[in-house]
Amino acid sequence: MRALYSLLCLFALVVAAHARRVVQNWEITYITTNRGLNQSPKRGIGVNGKLPLPVVEATLGDTLVLNVHNSLDTPTSLHSHGIFQRGTNYYDGVGMTTECSIAPGTNFTYFIKLEQAGTFWIHGHTHEHNFDGLRTPLIVRDPHDPNPVDKEYLFAAEDWWPITFQESLAIIMQQHGPGYPYDNPPYTLVNGVNGSLVESLFFEPGKTYKIRLVSMMSLPLWEFVIDNHELVIVEVDGIATKPKAVDVVRLASGQRVSVLVTAKRTTSMNYQYHVTTFADYLPSIPGVYPQQINGTVIYAPDAPVFMPHTIPSEPFDELSIESLEYMPTMAADRSLFFNATYGFSSDDVAYESFNLVTYQSPKVPSMLSALTTDDMSLNPVTYGPSTNAQVLRYGEVVEMVYWSATRLPHPQHLHGHAFQVIEKGRVNDTTGEFRRKVPATGFSPLMRDTIMVYGGEYVIVR
Repeated sequence: MRALYSLLCLFALVVAAHARRVVQNWEITYITTNRGLNQSPKRGIGVNGKLPLPVVEATLGDTLVLNVHNSLDTPTSLHSHGIFQRGTNYYDGVGMTTECSIAPGTNFTYFIKLEQAGTFWIHGHTHEHNFDGLRTPLIVRDPHDPNPVDKEYLFAAEDWWPITFQESLAIIMQQHGPGYPYDNPPYTLVNGVNGSLVESLFFEPGKTYKIRLVSMMSLPLWEFVIDNHELVIVEVDGIATKPKAVDVVRLASGQRVSVLVTAKRTTSMNYQYHVTTFADYLPSIPGVYPQQINGTVIYAPDAPVFMPHTIPSEPFDELSIESLEYMPTMAADRSLFFNATYGFSSDDVAYESFNLVTYQSPKVPSMLSALTTDDMSLNPVTYGPSTNAQVLRYGEVVEMVYWSATRLPHPQHLHGHAFQVIEKGRVNDTTGEFRRKVPATGFSPLMRDTIMVYGGEYVIVR
């Protein structure tokens, strides 16, 4: 027993020796810029006077320390999207839910234990500061990655609008019907640069490459393709999957996917990759939607470029992908129904809502109310009339039905959790023709933290 205890202590010391503090000192500031695009500069939000933000890279077991000073004239906060924050949800960055946000002119430090490996991102959460540029990938590497590769590439896509979020909100919330923010359409940036400046990928015959795809979009969808190359999905939203070969990967706001690509055996041809941005719920906008950014995959400097007949495009099929760690379909203890509704308020302003309740922040952060109101913390009314609060029992399995009967799509992200994707279908399907479910047995449903609910469709997760 003493020898076992000594061995465990030695193991703990080895782990501690490899863990480190990854320190980032961020002054969040306004920046007037057009990001290199052919449009007028606007006021964006960056870090230390710069856009894009630096990519944050760490190793499993590290602690990320974000020392933040807010130089804006409004509160701000940072959310580490996909990080569970178990035991530390006061660092989750959701203003008036887990914290009060960082007041102008003040400091706050986030201490984030990185207990998950994978692809995540950090973004401004208060006042939708993500929209104006406060966003960057967070890469947490596993020293014992089950899919070792020869090299990695990162594609972080974001939409950059010529108007600020507040200007966009004023358009959407004008009386007598919403305006059309796409009259000022955004352009797509990849790794912080416009399409004419994207970098080439360099492949060597027979080698295997990991490509991390991060959607930092506010609204649009986008797809990634490499001509005549198979993309093998191995990670979705920070969770390892069984390998799944596809030709194209589609991502919605907040989603992340990692793929493996095995290079050809010959250097006789070069190829192109394509980042295509679109919004299938909008009419086409010439030169904007769809917008295609092309780059080159180089095997040899003077080799000809392969020209495809078509570029594939298709939705991401969660129901055909399995998580690597086997977990059968969970049996739900109860079900919650979230109807994505749309209508007008008494002052004739259009609002979206769940179950006809438009969210408004409570006067006191929800987590503080939960910790200080004793038995009243079990009553949803405690958290305010417009928070749509649901009080859950620890450890119960909750099924959530996301229902979107309008034409509007809704990407849904669940903080602090990942969920199994169980079923999809159309809301007006009376015959069950379009209903799809994961197999009842022998299947490990995909777990992820962000799901796209298209207009006229529903999704069931647990």
